[in-house]
Amino acid sequence: MRRTAALGSAGTLLAGTLIAGAMAAPAATADAAQGRQDSSSRQHGGSSEAYGVQVAADRAARHGIAWKDCPADWGLEKPIKCGYVSVPLDYRKPYGRQIQIAVDKIANTGTPQDRQGSLVYNPGGPGGSGLKFPRRVVTKSEIWAGAAKAYDLVGFDPRGVGKSTPISCVDPQEYVKAPKADPVPDSEADKRAQRKLAAEYAAGCKERSGWMLPHMTTPNTARDLDVVRAALGDKKLNYLGVSYGTYLGAVYGTLFPSHVRRMVLDSVVNPSTDKIWYEVNLDQDVAFETRWNDWMQWVAKNDATYHIGNTVAKVRQQWDKLRATAKKDPIGGLVGPQELTNFFQSAPYYDSSWAPVADVWSKYLKGDSATLVDAAGPHPEDTAGNIASENGNAVYTAVECADAKWPTSWNKWNRDNTRLHEKYPFLTWSNAWMNLPCATWGAPQQHATEVRTGKGLPPVLIAQSTRDAATPYAGAVELHKRFKGSRLITERDAGSHGITNLVNPCLNGKVESYLLTGKLDARDVTCAPHATPQP
Repeated sequence: MRRTAALGSAGTLLAGTLIAGAMAAPAATADAAQGRQDSSSRQHGGSSEAYGVQVAADRAARHGIAWKDCPADWGLEKPIKCGYVSVPLDYRKPYGRQIQIAVDKIANTGTPQDRQGSLVYNPGGPGGSGLKFPRRVVTKSEIWAGAAKAYDLVGFDPRGVGKSTPISCVDPQEYVKAPKADPVPDSEADKRAQRKLAAEYAAGCKERSGWMLPHMTTPNTARDLDVVRAALGDKKLNYLGVSYGTYLGAVYGTLFPSHVRRMVLDSVVNPSTDKIWYEVNLDQDVAFETRWNDWMQWVAKNDATYHIGNTVAKVRQQWDKLRATAKKDPIGGLVGPQELTNFFQSAPYYDSSWAPVADVWSKYLKGDSATLVDAAGPHPEDTAGNIASENGNAVYTAVECADAKWPTSWNKWNRDNTRLHEKYPFLTWSNAWMNLPCATWGAPQQHATEVRTGKGLPPVLIAQSTRDAATPYAGAVELHKRFKGSRLITERDAGSHGITNLVNPCLNGKVESYLLTGKLDARDVTCAPHATPQP
């Protein structure tokens, strides 16, 4: 799962300005087609969405994808190709308004005889863009060299994201303004102020993107994925999902079990209907504290390099001091406690951030505050980056709010997060405010999908580290139980998020073997951790 910055103020732009790229069928044609659909959906057991997916997939298979060189501002080099797939906004109305899904691919590097189809990727979020995936060939990633011989690597922006038909909840330049309020409340007045911001954000989402919000669900994104599969010309889907991408994969496997060929799910969102999404985020608070402590131990061990503190207690004391300083007088006028949390949380997220974050902190303690302000503060001049950041947060919120029912009682939110903050203070309140718009969401909320094994689902490969902060280990165990015949590869004593793209021969070899042959080990496997980051 992916977290981004705390809320900005609600926007005022009308939703109608966001429909560029969307298409609608002429009214008479749509009405006639809808009549055919209603009749046919009854013949398909009453599932209008299932009928709608079939209509859209058949249409996509006929039309294919008009591949072209990617637009210059997408940052995707040749020979990567880009294109679009049209999907229904509402799968109950497959002949109605269409939205666009941006896709890209790079052809397999092996021979035509080596080719096994497309490998489609989702990096998580909700709200993450997968368009960079084909660049693993361009950048000559050794981890993916074997798979790239057999597969076209395919990325896409899910509905609402980036180069697809996007959504927005607030003006991007307002969204990145800083400093924001300290997420840890000192009083009931602080809580009321944060509640007001969350309600304003939810209202801004409805005002700017209300036409899409009811349809911003994981099941609909899974249906889009099946239409993309058809447009690619693949009879069955080969899929790699990381973080939220595992939940998307789990829902796809539930809705379309017989359409799956190979599926790798890395760093797993707990798919239990009791967890999606409110409880998932509470579990995340606990896991982040564990990994935050892991990182502080590493910083203390490398005190000769960073000079922050040679014990965990001293490092924690420096963090408390930094936070208090930023609260009293935001660093550079821009970096307060919320901005610090946003920046420092990348360390418990990814091992690759351990050294860079520690280095920025070390420089600050030596008198270089500019580096910290540059790393943690806003960049108003980066218009494109700010648009992407705001869009990512809008999709994150829209999908999680729409996927499942959320508590509407402030007393429950207050009670649960107050209790958690006592033992797990690093992320708890920041996470609560980020998700609180779901308590006043202005669009329908669905019941979470019951993830299960359906007829035809092949063995699925699951990969998970035991100390993952963003997606705690219990989620992988839960999905393993629900997907019969799956195999779980556990990376012990490790906690980086998204482990299939890290160098660990034990894990890398098993993932590649599965993708190339479809074979899994006879039993679950435990791998030693990947290499500890070097200072």
